[in-house]
Amino acid sequence: MKRLKEAITSGEFLLTAECLPPKGTDISRFRDHAERLLGKVHAVNVNDNPAAIVHASPLALSKVLLDIGHDPVCQITGRDRNRLAIQSDLLGLQILGVRNVLCLTGDDITVGDQKEGKAVFDLESVEILKTVVGLNEGKDLSGKPIEGATSLLPGAAVSPEAEPLAPALIQSKKKIEAGARFFQTQAIFNPDRFDRFMEEARKFSVKIIAGVFLLRSLKTAQYVNEHIPGIRVPERFLQKLERAGKAGELEAGMEIALELIESIKRKCDGIHLMAVGAEEQISVILERAGLVSSGGVGRRAVGGAHG
Repeated sequence: MKRLKEAITSGEFLLTAECLPPKGTDISRFRDHAERLLGKVHAVNVNDNPAAIVHASPLALSKVLLDIGHDPVCQITGRDRNRLAIQSDLLGLQILGVRNVLCLTGDDITVGDQKEGKAVFDLESVEILKTVVGLNEGKDLSGKPIEGATSLLPGAAVSPEAEPLAPALIQSKKKIEAGARFFQTQAIFNPDRFDRFMEEARKFSVKIIAGVFLLRSLKTAQYVNEHIPGIRVPERFLQKLERAGKAGELEAGMEIALELIESIKRKCDGIHLMAVGAEEQISVILERAGLVSSGGVGRRAVGGAHG
């Protein structure tokens, strides 16, 4: 499959997935999950200490993905780095051969399990995007020239189910003005709300890759509702998972993901699949949704929101 930037330029329906870095140095599962996705997605995201819980460096794991044969999307947050560290890591990505970066503010440190930690937030997502653009132009944040410009593709996140929606749209426009070339959305569970978001987002000049999250259990769905702002799993999905019981809840979660993909795939420019704790199911979902063939070749039959 094409690399992400090439797929965006050519107007392909975009397929991306997420592989969670290990909380430690054993990358065997990470590598296994990534290898299952070869030839099935345009790019694979690597999280940056998600939910403010320590994981292996996204830069190191991005290089692992690159060596496997993937086009990595390295997430960079402002929570754990000041502006010097952010610029250093962005330069490091270029040197490693990584070309995509998702610029995020980051979850608050108190969300995680080391609440005594000190969050930085020297730069937030919009400012990180501007930093990427500057480095691409050969300048650091002080305006001084650097020895070799970057060629990074900057992306950003958006919450299409935010209530109220207006602030999220305003922030999205700021991110586009700052240089975002694509959006990967937070998990979508309410297609009607996503439709409302896309009515406005169709005016954007960038690609919208819709996030679909595999609810592998009732407990996972309840955790989402209790701990992740801006996302709400509807009662009907909770009931479906509960009725399925322990033995059937993974399949019920798969059916929910497939239903959501079918509902939204013609209204956006791509699908971003997340399956924390069940990443091995991502390739299965892609095949069952008809987004890739069993041999792993992506299909072009899905219409996107921006042509």
